[in-house]
Amino acid sequence: MSHTAHIPSHRKPRRSSSKLALRAGVAGGVLSTLAVAAAPAQAEPVTETIEMPTINPDLAGSLSSAVAASAEATQQEALTQELRAQEDAAAVKAAKDAKKAKAEADRKAEAERKAKEAEEKARAEAQERASRSSARTTLSASSDSDSGSSSSTATGSAAAIVDFARAQVGDAYVMGATGPNAWDCSGLVQAAYRQAGIDLPRVSGDQSSMGTSVSLSDLQPGDILYWGSRSGSYHVAIYVGGGKYVGAQNPSTGVVERSLDWDPPSGAVRIL
Repeated sequence: MSHTAHIPSHRKPRRSSSKLALRAGVAGGVLSTLAVAAAPAQAEPVTETIEMPTINPDLAGSLSSAVAASAEATQQEALTQELRAQEDAAAVKAAKDAKKAKAEADRKAEAERKAKEAEEKARAEAQERASRSSARTTLSASSDSDSGSSSSTATGSAAAIVDFARAQVGDAYVMGATGPNAWDCSGLVQAAYRQAGIDLPRVSGDQSSMGTSVSLSDLQPGDILYWGSRSGSYHVAIYVGGGKYVGAQNPSTGVVERSLDWDPPSGAVRIL
């Protein structure tokens, strides 16, 4: 036996022809499959056509009418808004004009009222001046007839009143004062009448409402003279005869003796 008989050979064993054929067939089939899968698919030609819609003439007319109506409505709304704005502006202007007219009417009415008041005041002042002028004429005649008369012509209570009043000439005038060295008009008259035992009210309006009314042409010593209305007089004094009176006039003059025509009184009352 050879010494190499038990050493295995290094050659690959030969494959049989049938196995080789089988493997070649399998490989060919796989390659054929891959070739078919890889081949690009042929696109089929498009044979379908798309039809465009046809516009119906009636539909086109309706659409045109709708567009026209919308435009007309828009225009009408714009006109309405403009008209409303004009009406609002006219209303505002009318209100302003009415307010201005009312203010002008009120101004004219106020001016007429003031003019009427001024006219009435002027008429009243003219009547007052005429009345005083008449009274002055009457008092002048009375003074002439009483010329030379004095407190000595007064007797009894009248003499006491006149003498007391004349004794206060030169005293001060102080509102609300009742003596002994300062007086207001009604305070002096009240104190003078007290000398005759007669109590008079404190204020001039009440004093001129006492007794009986007498004419300025028929005065007697001791009569109370008043200025203003009889029940609402604002000043009083005592007639002392000879066309004169004594009264507490005002803070600048004090108690004075004056002629009747210096400031003619409105009337007179007699209490004695």
